[in-house]
Amino acid sequence: MDFWSEQQAENSWKVLQQLKGKLDFILIGGWAAYLLAKLQKSVDIDIILDLKELDKCRKMFDVTKNDNLRKYQIKIEGVDIDIYVPFYSKLPIPAERLAEHATAIESFTVLKPEALLILKQAAEQGRRASAKGQKDRIDIMGLLIYASPDLEHYKELLRTYKLEEYKEELKEMIRTFDGYKYLGLNQRQLKLKKKELLGEL
Repeated sequence: MDFWSEQQAENSWKVLQQLKGKLDFILIGGWAAYLLAKLQKSVDIDIILDLKELDKCRKMFDVTKNDNLRKYQIKIEGVDIDIYVPFYSKLPIPAERLAEHATAIESFTVLKPEALLILKQAAEQGRRASAKGQKDRIDIMGLLIYASPDLEHYKELLRTYKLEEYKEELKEMIRTFDGYKYLGLNQRQLKLKKKELLGEL
């Protein structure tokens, strides 16, 4: 079951492929979750660029700066792209540290699931009541079930970045999540997975 329309997602994927040929970035957000869990595609693109790549980006695209949200933005073929940069963007794990938590998947540099879970949790907190917040919860559950995160490492990251409250929030999200259809599961399978995850946390 798809959360966004297939056409929106395909257009976004095409733009992401084009971007990969032009800039050296770390992919975060919904597309990173898709590459790790192979579940729900995305419509927006979220990336980390270092300052050298940001300069390169400015020469190719009309880059706008969003001081309120501490990020840069571009739009390509109707697709919104959010750009986070070291020492400026406010993320739960500082942007300048995220390269330490990256891995290669399908020729993309993507955040590992443990770090991505934390970024996804932060995104969900900011838009809990919206459709995007619901998609964040689906991505988080998809990562937990299909991307085999090391939950001990996840807890270690929470301690390192003083985000211990995220663990209880994650447990509450697991307990209350009921969108089993988006995960390709039935109700019983989801119930068993929840029990297993809560035991590990």
